[in-house]
Formats: sequence, C-alpha cells, structure tokens
Amino acid sequence: MIDQLKLDRATLRRLQLKELESLYYFDEFCRRNGLTYFLLGGCVIGAVRHGGFIPWDDDIDIIMPRRHYDKMLRLWKEQEDERRFVMLWPDGKTITHNPFATLVDTSVTLIKDNQKDLDIPRGIVTDIFPMDGCPDSKIKRYLQYYHAMIYSLFSTEVIPSKHGALIRNMSKLLLSLFKKPSSRARIYQKAERKMSKYDFDTHTYCTELCAGPHYMKNRYPAEAFSSPLYHEFEGFSAPIPKGYDVYLRTAFGDYMQLPPKEKQVPHHDLYQLDLDTPFSDHL
Repeated sequence: MIDQLKLDRATLRRLQLKELESLYYFDEFCRRNGLTYFLLGGCVIGAVRHGGFIPWDDDIDIIMPRRHYDKMLRLWKEQEDERRFVMLWPDGKTITHNPFATLVDTSVTLIKDNQKDLDIPRGIVTDIFPMDGCPDSKIKRYLQYYHAMIYSLFSTEVIPSKHGALIRNMSKLLLSLFKKPSSRARIYQKAERKMSKYDFDTHTYCTELCAGPHYMKNRYPAEAFSSPLYHEFEGFSAPIPKGYDVYLRTAFGDYMQLPPKEKQVPHHDLYQLDLDTPFSDHL
C-alpha cells in the first residue's frame, strides 16, 4: 500500500511514463477511426508550460466532442478485444463512481481510494470526457445543468460532499427513493439524453457536463475546440484545443503561474499501487 501524498518523485515519474502507454494506444485507436480528441485540464497546462506532465500530476485526462465520444464507445465495443486495455463507462450496468468513460491499463495495479470496494478491472486509469454544446438561453442552460447533476448522481451513486448541505441532503433523498439499479440506470440515461441534446457543432459555446459541479458551470467558445493543435507532450505530438489559451484562462485563470509549493502534489488518493504487477496476480 502506498499513500499517494507520499509518493516519491521517482515513483510518480514511473507512473507518468506508464500512463503514456495508454495515451499512445488510445491515440492509435482514434487515428484509425477518424475520431477527434484533445488533452484536457492539467495535461494541456503541462503541454504548454512544461512540454509534458506537470511534474506533480498523476493522470492523463482527455475530452472528445460528444459525437466522437459516443462513436468511440460504440466502435470500442465492436473492435477491441485487447485484454490489457479495458474501456469502462456508465452503460446501464457498470458503476465506477465516474460519470465518464475510463480507459484502464490492467498490466499494473492501481486502485483509487473511492473505488476500493468496487468489482471492476483494476489498473492505471485515463479519464475520457464528452464535450457538449451549451445553449444560449439561460433557462435551457439551467435545465442542462440540472440534468447533468441528475446524470452525475445516478450514474456514479456518489453523494457530493463539497457543494453544500442542500445538495448533499437532496442527493441522499433521491438515491434513497430509487434504489434499484435498473431504476437508477433509466434515470441517468434519460438525463444524459436531455443534457447532451445541444449539438457541439452547431452551438457557439460548449461545456464539460461530466467534470463535476464546478466545471460543468463553465462554458467555452466552441471554436476553441473546433480543431486540434498538435503540441509536444513528453516527446509525443499530442492534440490540445487550438484555443487552449481561452479555455485554460476560463477554467484555471493564470495557468502559467505555478501554484504554491504546498499545492504541488498529486491530487488523487490512491489505495493501492504496484507498477510491476497486474492486479490479477494479487488475487
């Protein structure tokens, strides 16, 4: 067991380099199928500011326009039988405590603390988010946000703990009223259809509806994500949004400014990590 806050730099670097293998595999899959994706969040900051990972970052995040995201999931089921790389997403049966797809490299063992009790494939996880169109109407935007919150609650079955007592208590009540997995799946699948009905290609703005209550409130010019700009990331030519500056400033403010030392730490709580052994060998 390794407390991730105490990961030494050498182990963190090994983890980062291993994560690149998932990126290479996913990139090849997308190129083969004509799918568009972009690095997201800290990976974009890392590419622009460091030419690779932020030194203390511990994962890779990816985002895709909803049309490409949905097509990716469909094609993955049809084409992929690779046992090392497994794609998980809320499909009516799978619960990962994430409202988005995750690519799992099962050649090593990595278990996050919030997933330690789940019966799912274990390994290094790459998070893959959809990007949706954002309506101009304030009422429609409010309803989109509402449906995104419902989708997130019922697809993850996680009660928000950092967004106030009202949201926390309402979430507990809703989950208590709908306990059957089939009922919860119907609710979040309906909510997903409603929140994602605004086409990315035909709206002026876009938004991240699966990235948590804070980020789903952001909206970005869709033009910023209209095409990829290829930028060095650990010696790899990786796609970032062509409008990365407006995206990063909206999401993070002055992204070129380093955070204080006390915040230069990995942000995921790990329960178990073994970069030399698959989880199946631990059973």
